[in-house]
Parts: sequence; structure tokens; C-alpha cells
Amino acid sequence: MCSKMLLAVAIVVISIAVWLWMKSSTSKPPPKLDQNEWWGPNELKAKQDTSIRPFKVKFSEEMIKNLRFRLKNHRTIPPPLEGAGFRYGFNSEQLATWTSYWADEYNFSEREAFFNQFPQFQTNIQGLDIHFIRVKPEVPAGVTVIPLLLMHGWPGSVREFYETIPLLTKQRPGYDFAFEVIVPSLPGYGFSDAAVRPGCGPAQTGVIFHNLMNRLGFKKYYIQGGDWGSVVASMMVVMYPEAILGHHSNFMVAQNGPAFLRMFIGAYFPSLIVEPHLASRLYPLSNLFCYIMEEFGYFHLQATKPDSVGTALSDSPVGLLAYILEKFSTWTVLDNRNLPDGGLSTHFTKDQLIDNLMMYWATNSITTSMRMYAEAMSSNQRKIGFDKMTSTVPAWALQAKYELFYQPANVLKTKYPHLLGTTVLDDGGHFLAFEKPREMADDVFKAVNEFRKYHATNGRTEL
Repeated sequence: MCSKMLLAVAIVVISIAVWLWMKSSTSKPPPKLDQNEWWGPNELKAKQDTSIRPFKVKFSEEMIKNLRFRLKNHRTIPPPLEGAGFRYGFNSEQLATWTSYWADEYNFSEREAFFNQFPQFQTNIQGLDIHFIRVKPEVPAGVTVIPLLLMHGWPGSVREFYETIPLLTKQRPGYDFAFEVIVPSLPGYGFSDAAVRPGCGPAQTGVIFHNLMNRLGFKKYYIQGGDWGSVVASMMVVMYPEAILGHHSNFMVAQNGPAFLRMFIGAYFPSLIVEPHLASRLYPLSNLFCYIMEEFGYFHLQATKPDSVGTALSDSPVGLLAYILEKFSTWTVLDNRNLPDGGLSTHFTKDQLIDNLMMYWATNSITTSMRMYAEAMSSNQRKIGFDKMTSTVPAWALQAKYELFYQPANVLKTKYPHLLGTTVLDDGGHFLAFEKPREMADDVFKAVNEFRKYHATNGRTEL
């Protein structure tokens, strides 16, 4: 017992020393990225069209015919292991249900109209045609309209926000504001052009989106992001603290030395780091390490050789379906991997999930979307050191029960010292706006209300 106590004391002393040392290395100044870096073909530089052009989703008959043929004429897929569920990936016994629905029951013309229910546009930013949804609220006099940039991730798309947008663009009781939402497709995703040369990672995407907001006339605005959108958001608040009035995320993570150290201390003294009823979301750390080893093979593959796997997925809609829907299964609730059907129908409809697949198939963008991983993990991106930079922007974290990672507020504050609050849900997974639009919209309203109070207290001009 005594030796264990001495070991614990030694760990604490060493940890505090390391913490102080690491804390001193986390105050790097904001990076100065090229705000006009050109990502499109060089021959278009002299004739860039910076107008904002109306856009509509269009599923051509030729594409639909080809897709149906591929869905109905794929090779026989080997059967799954008995009782394997989704633990080895998408259960091939479930494929027929999905492929037959996509080919024969998914109503392409109706879904096309569904996609086009919101005003959409394209505009050329730094050589890339960027696609975005823009919805303005209709509100009575005296109600403030607030610009909100919503950012998706992989393997999601702007489709994730379709159920949330109407909830955000309508005034609700208790609030004197509503949102004008701008929802862009990430570069290389959906109907946004992909960069033609290496280097366009999350930070560069943040530059593109800031330039987009400025082009739309917004010098100050709020942001919300999940998955890659949350990473882009975490970099934007460092680069543009004067422009961004508030930062809401459903996937907020701190990856700096002090954060890791606090998590490590909590492994021995969890009550110092996390509330008792939430400790199981973080500890024991061995569960986290096992989870990463078991479920993050895709990450390494896409961060190193995205074009190889992209070739297969671009050629086979069946492969694309299996690859992406497996993520919607396990990232919504990890235990779904034990179910024969992956639990997909519990949280989403077939039309919802196939809508999202269409954002990749119709645009042939799966390869270019996965390059985001390679760019984010590149040495050039990592040496910028965003993880060591703190944000002065007020922040708010929405934390779903089954999100991929959980960090308590005192860990998040090592990166976001102005974290005004967290909302901890007893349900929900990684694709939160898609799965629980009401909860997402409620929390965005609550967070922005707190951001506005914060600015009023601190004497900052808001918009």
C-alpha cells in the first residue's frame, strides 16, 4: 500500500512538472497563412469569376442509369462470418436490402427536389468553385438576424443539416434573434471543387470559408462544426479571433500537452478531472486506446493512401455504400457493431443515408474527400502547430453520449480558455445534427445567447 502511495505521489509530482513545462510551450502566435493561396488550375487565375451564382442539384438520367446498372450487377459478395454483426465491417447479408432500395425504390426526382428546397450557390474562392447553401430567416421587426457558418465532415455532407436548418432560421420563444445559415461543402466534397495540388488541409479550408463569409458581406459571424468541420473551426478561431463571435462544436477536442497531461492524471485520480457520473466516458484510458486500435484503421489508410482506396470506392456504389454506412453504424453507437443490421434503421431512414451517399456518388468526390486526412496529417500542416495555440473566442461544446471522444471542460479549457459551457447529452452520436436536429438547434440557440451576453459584458461590438 505504501509503495503504491509513493508511486502515486511521484506520478503527480512528475506530472505537475511536465504540465508546467508543456504549458509554457502552448502560447505560439497565430500563423500567417496566405489568404489568397490559389488551389485551382493556374490557367484560370487571369479569368477568375468571383460572382455568386445560383446552383441546383441535378441527378442526370445518364448517371442514374449507370448507377442502377452497377447496383444490380455487382459481383457476389462473400458471406459474413456467423454471428459477426458489423464487427468485421458492413455485414454483407444486409447489402441486398440496401442496393435494391437504392436502385428501385429511392426516388431520384423527389430526392433531387428535396435537395433543392433551400437556396444554393457556387462562387469561386482561390480558384475553387465552392458550393454552399444560404437560408435567410423571415422574422418580424426587432428580431436580430445572425450569420452562422455550419461545417460538416467526413463521411458526411451538407445533407446532415437539412433537418436542422429550418429550426435555426426561425425565431423561437425566449430569443430575440434567428440565424441566417451558410452551409458550404468542404473543398473536394459534394459540389465543391477539389484542390488540384497538395496542401489544402483544414487550415487552408478555414481560409477559404473565411473568404466566403467576407464575400457574402459578413465581417463578423458565428461558427459551428462537427468532425472535420470542428477541426476547421478550431483553426479559424485562432486565425480570425476578431471576426468570429462564437464557436459552437459537437466534436470539441483539445490535443495539446496540458490536455493530455490532465487526462493522464485523471487516469489515477479521476475525481480531479471529471465528474463521477461522466468518468466512464473517458476512463479507463485503456478503453480509449483499444477503441482507437480497433476502429481507426480507416484513418491511417486515408491519411496515407487515399487515392488507392478511393479508386475502388469511386468505381463501386456497393463498396461506397458499405464503406460509408459502416461508419454511420458504429459512429452513432459503437455497440451497433454487434447487431446484424448495424442498427442503421434505428437512427436514420434509408432515404437520409442514401441522400448522403449521393453527395459522394453523383459528384465522384469520395477520393478527393478522403485527401483531407492526408493533408491534415502532412508534415507541413502539423508544423504550423495549431494544437499548441489557444483561442480567445468564446466557445460552447455539445457532447453526445456516444461521440467518438469525450473530454471534460477542464481539459477543453487548455485549448479554449473562454469555454462558457458544455451541454452533455444522455444520447446521440457523431452525426448529431443529422440524428438529433432538435437537440442541435436548441443548443446552438442557447450557446449563441450566452455568447451575446459575454460580448455585452465585455463591451465588444457584436455585428
